[in-house]
Amino acid sequence: MNQPSGPLAGLRVIEFSGIGPGPHVAMLLADLGAEVVRIDRPGAVVSNPVVERARHRVGIDLKSEEGKAFCLDAVARADVLIEGFRPGVMERLGLGPEELLASNPRLIYARMTGWGQDGPLAQAAGHDINYIAITGALSAVGKAGETATPPQNLVGDFGGGSMYCAFGIMAALYERERSGKGQVVDAAIVDGATSLMSFFFGVRGRPFITTERGKGMLGGAAHFYRCFKCADGKEISLGAIESQFYAELLARAGAPEELAQGQMNPANWDHYADKLAALFATKTQAEWCELLEGTDACFAPVLELDEARDHPHMQARGAYVQHEGEWHTAPAPRFSRTPGAVRSSADDGADVVARWTAGS
Repeated sequence: MNQPSGPLAGLRVIEFSGIGPGPHVAMLLADLGAEVVRIDRPGAVVSNPVVERARHRVGIDLKSEEGKAFCLDAVARADVLIEGFRPGVMERLGLGPEELLASNPRLIYARMTGWGQDGPLAQAAGHDINYIAITGALSAVGKAGETATPPQNLVGDFGGGSMYCAFGIMAALYERERSGKGQVVDAAIVDGATSLMSFFFGVRGRPFITTERGKGMLGGAAHFYRCFKCADGKEISLGAIESQFYAELLARAGAPEELAQGQMNPANWDHYADKLAALFATKTQAEWCELLEGTDACFAPVLELDEARDHPHMQARGAYVQHEGEWHTAPAPRFSRTPGAVRSSADDGADVVARWTAGS
């Protein structure tokens, strides 16, 4: 396994295997140099080679005395623990925060759940779509008059979940530098998704911006902030909100002159959208890219995953890297002195914990 590199090199993390946001949190930390020991069920196999990269894996029966002893030993020498079980599961295993913080007062104990550690729904099963449903986020996505459209599991699991959990871990580590004490990070997707909605919560009642489905400037109603189909069936995206960018879009695209007036009048949006739809249907996506990409028209092609990997800008940024014959997303964000790196996984978790125990 490659040597850790990045700003978190030297950070020791125990990850209890799970699904969704928990593994993504561990990936984010590992990409930036943390040494992550992933505790799996015996016989478990890698289900996602990208998200589960850079791990020191070990199969452990958490219900056995030997398994519990291993975990206690590992956590006693770790900086961070990540778990995503339902509330109470770790306590029943004898691995709850009270026991582990007693043995390691500097431990950051990160708990990644959908509903949170308490509240009426804390013990209920759920998934991303349910968690974002009660936050107002799901209601805002889709077309007017139709049911809400799940935005994959980006908004809940990863936007409101793993990113906020990782942020909470880093905040707790920063505070530990002053206090010398660890603490529990209760990262709930419902909390993170609610925080993501802060902008919309703060502009309630204002014109143009609304979470009413399919309406508002940012919800797909405005002709200058939506997607259109091209002659080849592919799509392009527009985001020409500001007047100067809107003017450049119209000029470069050769749009009808009438569209230059009343950009911000919602009464014009459907009619103007029809005009732009007819215009963009006259050329292929590649032809529109030739005309508009890289200008101030606020334009980009709508790409599928493999197309995104091959886009010149993404290639120039090194947004995707090949590692051991597999394409991976590159570590993010970027650092000038201590860049992160994609690393391999290995079934050497027991050896790593033994090294921690030995003090090396």
